[in-house]
Amino acid sequence: MKRIALLGATGSIGRQALEIIGASPELELCALAAGSTDMSALAAEHRVEHFQSGGDLVSLLEAAEPDLVLNAVVGFAGCRATLWALEHGVTLALANKESLVAAGELALNAKKRGGGLLLPVDSEHSAVFQCLEARSAEQVASIVLTASGGPFRGRSRSELGQVTPEQALAHPTWQMGPKITIDSATLANKGLELIEAHFLFGLPYERIEVIVQPSSIVHSLVRFRDGALLAHLGYPDMRVPISFALSYPERAATSIEPLDLASGLTLEFQALDKEAFPFVSLARQAGQAGGSAPCAFSAANEVAVAAFLAGQLPFLAIAEVVERALERADTSPLHDLDSLVEADRAAREIAKGELGKVSSPS
Repeated sequence: MKRIALLGATGSIGRQALEIIGASPELELCALAAGSTDMSALAAEHRVEHFQSGGDLVSLLEAAEPDLVLNAVVGFAGCRATLWALEHGVTLALANKESLVAAGELALNAKKRGGGLLLPVDSEHSAVFQCLEARSAEQVASIVLTASGGPFRGRSRSELGQVTPEQALAHPTWQMGPKITIDSATLANKGLELIEAHFLFGLPYERIEVIVQPSSIVHSLVRFRDGALLAHLGYPDMRVPISFALSYPERAATSIEPLDLASGLTLEFQALDKEAFPFVSLARQAGQAGGSAPCAFSAANEVAVAAFLAGQLPFLAIAEVVERALERADTSPLHDLDSLVEADRAAREIAKGELGKVSSPS
């Protein structure tokens, strides 16, 4: 029996994880947490003793003593739980990409000390993980992260000027929370995933590609030094990577529909429009700068997305705020959790100061 602590239980990942855990006799839910929702009813429904709404999740994890932490918290708030699991050698199924982006070096050092497993839950990184099958980085020429292109794929930069939050929240493929959906519309999610892939797989940024795959059938690819290219295919359903992480190293049976290869399936790939969607380039710059620059990238994006959703910032200005914040932020190396928290706080203050310097939505 594997005891699971589910953080971010009321979000899209959390709800699907509850479905998977409930269907498996090998998985037991031992803790539940969410950002602001009262967990009492959900905890009673699943007979969970340890539950929490908001606050520092470390005390919850220490009390629950899980075998695996599924971190599906949104944003920087998931950092402490990520570091706790890695430091204590508890298997971490990570859906909270921001924590590895912001605390990459700290997380890797904690993983070395703890000796536990880090299993990616993002569909792209799970796909890469499965294609690699523990092969060394020396055998890999590059990894290729795929992007659906979001709701505005094919639009020029000039056509994105009047985008509303309602339009940006209408993702053509995936059903996700508002922050993640906006990140998909701006392609900030690919920027975050680029940095996350660097820390997950130990590859330099020049060996991490991003390509548009509109149908989201190809979840990612790996190029090997012998010329082979392996891809992970399947319908876009997050239950696949969630189940893989929860049941690893086994592959549990699921009710998910298999890909119908005889249905006239066409796999289309397109180059990324870097002018219309500059976030991947910004993330690559932040990653290569190192230190606290990735933390500043993630923090500034959270601030800008919140402002956009509140109607206080134009769509195109989200990237502009992040770019300006990166130019002004102190990107010194991070030494501990306190320096990480301070870097995040400082970047958010800079980003908030930049909000008033860009044009308001009309």
